[in-house]
Amino acid sequence: MKIQNPMSIYEKLNILSDAAKYDVACTSSGTKRKGDGSGIGNCTQCGICHSFSADGRCISLLKILFTNECIFDCKYCVNRRSNDVVRTSFTPDEVCTLTMEFYRRNYIEGLFLSSGILVSPDYTMELICATLYKLRKECNFQGYIHVKAIPGASQELIQKAGFLADRMSVNLELPTAEGLKLLAPHKSRKNILAPMRLIQEGRNENSRELSLYRQAPRFVPAGQSTQMIIGATLESDYQIMKVTESLYKKFELKRVFYSAFVHVNEDKALPARTDDGPPLLREHRLYQADWLLRYYHFQADELLSEEEPNFNVLFDPKCNWALKHLEYFPVEINRADYEMLLRVPGLGYKSATRIVKARRLGTLDFADLKKLGVVLKRAVYFITCNGKTMYPLRIEEESIARNLLDSREKLPQEVRNLGYRQLSLFDDVRFRENFYEKDLCV
Repeated sequence: MKIQNPMSIYEKLNILSDAAKYDVACTSSGTKRKGDGSGIGNCTQCGICHSFSADGRCISLLKILFTNECIFDCKYCVNRRSNDVVRTSFTPDEVCTLTMEFYRRNYIEGLFLSSGILVSPDYTMELICATLYKLRKECNFQGYIHVKAIPGASQELIQKAGFLADRMSVNLELPTAEGLKLLAPHKSRKNILAPMRLIQEGRNENSRELSLYRQAPRFVPAGQSTQMIIGATLESDYQIMKVTESLYKKFELKRVFYSAFVHVNEDKALPARTDDGPPLLREHRLYQADWLLRYYHFQADELLSEEEPNFNVLFDPKCNWALKHLEYFPVEINRADYEMLLRVPGLGYKSATRIVKARRLGTLDFADLKKLGVVLKRAVYFITCNGKTMYPLRIEEESIARNLLDSREKLPQEVRNLGYRQLSLFDDVRFRENFYEKDLCV
């Protein structure tokens, strides 16, 4: 039996913002667009101001669901059809009112709008398009908007939303089609990938139009992203990384987000409830590996294999790779190319760029590397300066691994006196205190 009671916009906000907290696929804007003076707001490339919710999730926007009603019964979802929860929906006017009033109070700089499936994919997508159109054209809002494309909606509605939003995303839900069939039998991988391909083709076509006509409307200028739930099914880290790599190559995604499975429903198809909470360390390792794929020129097959399908608990993926491939080390800092520098633990892509530029002006030593931002605590075992290591070392996996885990590692006097605090391995990833925060400069 369905009982309907009128709700205030504040009551709806409490329900629909709480229901949106499990969707992590939102981030800083990734695009730059100045306001033209006729509306309110702008979109800056440096991104939206970030904060963290009580459960540790990153929140940077007004993050809400349009509705928590849904025609599907996905076993892992708190909003599934069979759950006995309070249901409500916003109207397009209410979403616009919330966005504008929050923006005027300087609480937000943009909107992240997702939704359950109300009546049908087309019906829901049409309401979302009406909301975005009103926000852009009637309220003259020119800030950042990230919207979810509803799988199964028509191409016309996806395209319409794409010209109104900055970023769009389609949730992959689970890493494999087998997992999707097990936990979300009403959904299909084909329906999920179809809007991804449509957005990709629309962006490519739009790029050609912009090269000819500068005033052409922009289609999803900040690109598209997706999210997959980790730990609800039995896929290995290797399988997840292969799927991620394929998504980046085939669909030109900007980001893949990983959401550690949160036990919100009781179902025999789901993993057994434990006292350990969500597998956040695994999620953290996947984010680190994802960073290596996107910025450090690694391939999934280099990081994992069918023989070793899961990431090391103790070491980040790049450090673990280096320990397994000591034949490439030590690397001479003053001669190694940029690609090889990127593979040195303790060197990020920014510090590698600084090294390449700085060594044009002279020979670098370990004190110079410290000033350039190199994490010597890790890098010292894998590099030489002018053919010399910082101190006598045994280039053996067991010896290096033991030293990396030893927080009492010694450093030369000239480096210690530079006035910089040296981070330990566990400080760097906040292993003990809060390993959910994604320190991705590995």
